[in-house]
Amino acid sequence: MHPAASIILFTTLSGLGYGLAAVLGLGLLDTSTLPAKFAHVAALMMIAGGLMSSTLHLGNPQRAWRALSQWRSSWLSREGVMAIATFVPLTISAWFAVIEGRYLPLVGLVGTVMCGITVYCTAMIYASLRSIQAWNSGLTPLCYLLFAAAGGFLLASLAGYSCGSGGLMCSTAAIVFVAAAWIAKHQWWKRLRTLVPLSTPESATGLGNIGHVRLFERPHINDNYLTREMGFKIARKHALKLSKLAILVGGVAPIILLLAAILAGGAAAVPAAALAACFYALGLVVERWLFFAEARHAVMNYYGG
Repeated sequence: MHPAASIILFTTLSGLGYGLAAVLGLGLLDTSTLPAKFAHVAALMMIAGGLMSSTLHLGNPQRAWRALSQWRSSWLSREGVMAIATFVPLTISAWFAVIEGRYLPLVGLVGTVMCGITVYCTAMIYASLRSIQAWNSGLTPLCYLLFAAAGGFLLASLAGYSCGSGGLMCSTAAIVFVAAAWIAKHQWWKRLRTLVPLSTPESATGLGNIGHVRLFERPHINDNYLTREMGFKIARKHALKLSKLAILVGGVAPIILLLAAILAGGAAAVPAAALAACFYALGLVVERWLFFAEARHAVMNYYGG
């Protein structure tokens, strides 16, 4: 599928924002310090920025609010409802942290749980689509949750080292989650590249009992929305190179830098943690781009895809 810049920005920013907000809700940082206050504000800004960018790929953004009415059956609607509801505990936590320098355990933990549920709903928008076999897997929500947690602990470790408390704990947890996220993603890629298509031209047309089905003529001479959005392709060799690059930049480099931060400690750990977060974000963007670029929609059976 065509990797829209707005949806890549949405999944990357919101994932990092919800991850950071979830970690802050655990109370691992000293909320009386300036870096911790800034972290609360940054989490809300990333979440808000990500959600706003998600409307840019809609044909009629002014009607986006109508998606909230289908929460009983639509994961997209559930995500929207949860995203709005999660702002309540996160805003309360941020207010008390920034204005009063206090941590509210109950509100913080509720916010952490709701952040996890929101990220899960986002992942299920894709995992629930049977028409895209690559996404229709339990590994999809697992990857989204692990990447959000890894990003959250990475950013929290930067704030922790900056304020002088919680840096070691957050960076240790970040190493574990970064490794787990990329291991899960490797399994996701391994499954994708060994998939046997469930939907074929034979099954799509119902003529498989006759023999091999060959496209005689495309439904449209010119490109249309489906061929542009659903027919995007990336060469396998390029996908393999990019996936390796994503693991190196977003996985190996951050882990090495976090280990350096742990060994250095104190103020010397701040630049290492900052670099780790930057490399991780870059690797995550590549991973998100591949997530869409490698997906094959079943409708392309009718277009010779």
